[in-house]
Amino acid sequence: MLDDQKPLYEADVDLAAPIADYQANLTVVRDAAVPLPEPLTALLTALMENLETAAVKDPLVALKALADLRYVIAGVGADAALAVQVGRIRIETVAAALGTSEAAARRYLNRYRHM
Repeated sequence: MLDDQKPLYEADVDLAAPIADYQANLTVVRDAAVPLPEPLTALLTALMENLETAAVKDPLVALKALADLRYVIAGVGADAALAVQVGRIRIETVAAALGTSEAAARRYLNRYRHM
């Protein structure tokens, strides 16, 4: 019997199999997701690094950039969500491409369609 007050790692419970199952599931989900083109990955990485630096050095600049970015995201997101809807791309396909559940993909698309 497990002590409810004790963490599992201290309760002499072998967590190797569940952790391996979880890692395997993450790999399957990640492999099914749409890969981003390298230039876009590099751009997003550079953007994140610049925003993190600005947040420390000049937080007002970071906040302004984030406000502008939200505007861009809303517009492009609405266009992409509409393209998915018009193209009649199945929610299962969208979920797999995003590496998420169908319910989460549906919420994600709806957020952009109603911005």
